[in-house]
Amino acid sequence: MQSIQQEKIVLFGAGKIGRSFIGQLFSLGGYEVVFVDINKAVIDELNKRGHYKVIIKSAKEEILDIYNVRGVHSDDTGRIVLETATAGIVAISVGQDGLESVIPLLAEGLVARSCIDPKYPLDIIIAENMRNADVYFRSRLMSLLPENYPFDKLVGLVETSIGKMVPIMQKKDIREDILQVFAEPYNTLIVNKKGFRNPIPAIKGLAPKGNMKAWVDRKLFIHNLGHSSAAYYGYLYNPEFVYLYEALEVPSVYKFVLETMQQAAVMLMAKYPGEFTVKDLDEHIYDLQNRFKNKALGDTIFRVGCDLMRKLGPQDRLAGAIKTALELNLPYEKILFALVCGCHFRATDEDGNMLKSDIEFAQVYDKGIKSVLTEISGFDEIQYKKILNEAELIDRQINDPGNRNFRINFGKSV
Repeated sequence: MQSIQQEKIVLFGAGKIGRSFIGQLFSLGGYEVVFVDINKAVIDELNKRGHYKVIIKSAKEEILDIYNVRGVHSDDTGRIVLETATAGIVAISVGQDGLESVIPLLAEGLVARSCIDPKYPLDIIIAENMRNADVYFRSRLMSLLPENYPFDKLVGLVETSIGKMVPIMQKKDIREDILQVFAEPYNTLIVNKKGFRNPIPAIKGLAPKGNMKAWVDRKLFIHNLGHSSAAYYGYLYNPEFVYLYEALEVPSVYKFVLETMQQAAVMLMAKYPGEFTVKDLDEHIYDLQNRFKNKALGDTIFRVGCDLMRKLGPQDRLAGAIKTALELNLPYEKILFALVCGCHFRATDEDGNMLKSDIEFAQVYDKGIKSVLTEISGFDEIQYKKILNEAELIDRQINDPGNRNFRINFGKSV
């Protein structure tokens, strides 16, 4: 007879964040970690070995062996439903494109679980960088569950703020060991303490917060915004740069990224009065800048900046911050400059290829900067006429071949 195993986590996604962060935290916390993933080679190797390595990249390299792990391939739906139904907790780290294939399996698992123990809730940690993730999951799951399913009693939707930086693995590193993953030392997973239906797991590294929306926005409008600003201006300053730390070693780039993050911090404090202090956010910003400059991590400008359709989207790090600043009648000029820099981002991977969607983005930009801001960033031509005109002026100045000083000393120009 099947029963629920309290110290088992089913983790959808055996990618970089899944292995280096969520899987690591729960394995070291005494849980069995069952990965579900589309990558058959990774799943087969997990089942063969029962462990993998996380290489912590910093001034002093550290190797963590992560044990008590196994895997299920995404095609084995019956097994996935059973593993989900008997899990103590579930986590999702598949990227937004993968959610539509995962959520129906979650719904089936919840129905099967109600037959095993109709009173045992299932908490679902949503380890995705998306705003209002709990609202999205609730809507999708409820549309798939029986009408009388007691959702609020039996399902905990736990939003997170994922701050861990994990670089793209180079081909030579994957050939060396398909399971190894590189990561920075930072290991704090901010979770919404109000989302849990069961007691919060006593796992080192979990940081429960009450006002989760504020902390999700802190990640988006400080960390993600600063990260992307460094990549976009760093690329514009020198398209030959490969690593993020190279850009941040340039004083004018470092200064602008710092000031852009600080401008966003003012907006964040106004949006969530009493949640953050100037000291809190300044310390966070300087800590992030040091983490961004971690040479050992080898994080690339390509990884940090690519996926422009999403990162320059209507509610994401730059456009979302600008719209919020406008609502609060606060300055936004440095954030807008970073967004326009992003429109010029054409970095490539180690094989010299742009992300496919970034090629599509470039085609939109070819129609003009206003096309990007209206079609991708969601700035309506009537409501945001001033923004569009300002962006067009910045874009013209960037494109002026005789105006290099504007590009390399923009901190004095905006």
